Amino acid sequence: MRNALILLLATLATPALTTQAKAEQTRPVVVELFTSQGCSSCPPADALLTELTRRPDVLPLAFHVTYWNNLGWKDPYSLDIATARQRAYQRQLDADNIYTPQMIVDGRTDVVGSDRRNVERAISSAKASMTVPLTLTNDATGLHIDIGAGQGQAALLLIGYDSAHQTAIGRGENAGRKLTESNIVRSLAVLAPWNGTAQHLQAKLPEGEHTVAILQDSAGRILATAQLTKPAT
Repeated sequence: MRNALILLLATLATPALTTQAKAEQTRPVVVELFTSQGCSSCPPADALLTELTRRPDVLPLAFHVTYWNNLGWKDPYSLDIATARQRAYQRQLDADNIYTPQMIVDGRTDVVGSDRRNVERAISSAKASMTVPLTLTNDATGLHIDIGAGQGQAALLLIGYDSAHQTAIGRGENAGRKLTESNIVRSLAVLAPWNGTAQHLQAKLPEGEHTVAILQDSAGRILATAQLTKPAT
């Protein structure tokens, strides 16, 4: 899974130049926080991400990385795929290193996750337009994903996330604290490459309370998003 993500995001050589719809549809700005429960600098960024979940114009996602896990506390929500995604952004943005808390705004802008002013500025500056039609529906046969036609190449990502969790931290830099974290990514899969032709795909619902699909090109540009909320059981 990790190798597939890196391969598709790092080796798609042609930037996506999509056709413009007659009426360009807006989409939420995607804000990805790379964080860890073992990082004492992360709770303010986690709190800011929680605030962003209340905004309809923002899609916030918290990716819990693994490289803090051997420093006193193993984050129960950490994923290898989260660390791999952050390293892919490091290469795309030609950054010297990775760090927490880091926010990547709309796949293109690197901001310290607790820096409210610059986070807000990056969100305001992002041009969040839906340049490729993308829809998610769910029925008895599974999850249905429809991608419209355009030009270029990109990868379709399917992400499952939970709304919120509280965790009592027993060790490490945040020992003794009870952390509340939002929109925690529980799974990420690269479903398919997209080469400009319309596609219909079927998949199983990912792990997590909510499902989001993201169409993203090799430079990190986000071309489309679609969200599906699982019905209460």
